[in-house]
Amino acid sequence: MNNQIYLIVLVLALVTVIPTVSAQFSLGAEANQKLIQVELNKSEIVNVKQVIAASNIPLSVSLFDGVIPESLIVTNENGDEKEFALTNDGKENLSITIFPSKLDIIIKYDLEDASTFYENLWTVRIGYSETFSILFSEEINLIFLNNNIIQLENKKGISVNNGGNALIQYYDKIPKIIEEVSLDEDKFNVEIITNSKIDKFNFDQVSKSISFQLNEKNKFVTVTMEEELLGSPYTILLNDEKIKYTKSNSKENYVSLSIKPQAVGEIMISNSEHSNNLSKITSNDTLPVESISNDYFIWIVFGGILIIVTIVAIIIMRKIKK
Repeated sequence: MNNQIYLIVLVLALVTVIPTVSAQFSLGAEANQKLIQVELNKSEIVNVKQVIAASNIPLSVSLFDGVIPESLIVTNENGDEKEFALTNDGKENLSITIFPSKLDIIIKYDLEDASTFYENLWTVRIGYSETFSILFSEEINLIFLNNNIIQLENKKGISVNNGGNALIQYYDKIPKIIEEVSLDEDKFNVEIITNSKIDKFNFDQVSKSISFQLNEKNKFVTVTMEEELLGSPYTILLNDEKIKYTKSNSKENYVSLSIKPQAVGEIMISNSEHSNNLSKITSNDTLPVESISNDYFIWIVFGGILIIVTIVAIIIMRKIKK
């Protein structure tokens, strides 16, 4: 019990003399984090909130990279500010030490250099060693997580289970193109979302395929349509070569296909099964010729020989009569 009291006194003394400490170590036991939450919006500021379970001993809490020290606020769940010590492990990894509390502790701060904006696309790189959630503002509905499309719809955000690094991208303004196509007597809308310039859009009823010309590389292209239009599964070609895509169902009976082509050229989206059932005809193809059996040839040869023998026999008989 005395050792615990001495430790608390020592830590309090450190905070009184040097409120912010740069050191090769952290003070306190590892904290039990009840919530680790990142909030994203269309801004360069990234907000972080961590909720720490009440404890009767000092605790150490790791922070996300890029902390703006001046933005750090530590309070208990009643909103009362609490003292803390900021430590550095020498590798720019920051953590704070918080002191015994009968109430849960709430840590809030902002990050710098985590969010960037370029050509209508927000890009956020963020990582942590434990499970954390990412919440998005209401105007953000479509995101790309590590290049995989996610339609948030009614969901507020995502969870990065067991921690790790996440690359998150989303549009500032949705660059949407809508093309109307006809299949038999029905009409369908095909929605294309991309920062890239496209043209020569076409829908082929016979092959049940969509094609268009892509004029910029390394940009997301998301095509959303009713599943009935092409059916599934899908094949996506870039200049006649298969490329990878991610798929999501934005709403019932609709599908979204997302690609990030590494080159410019023609994109073609088709139904894999329908494409495999079509015969490909090239300029070198010829009409099939029915094969003739060997027996038929034998009878032709035999008949020819018989005719020749008959003619020769008639000529000889005529000569004998003369």
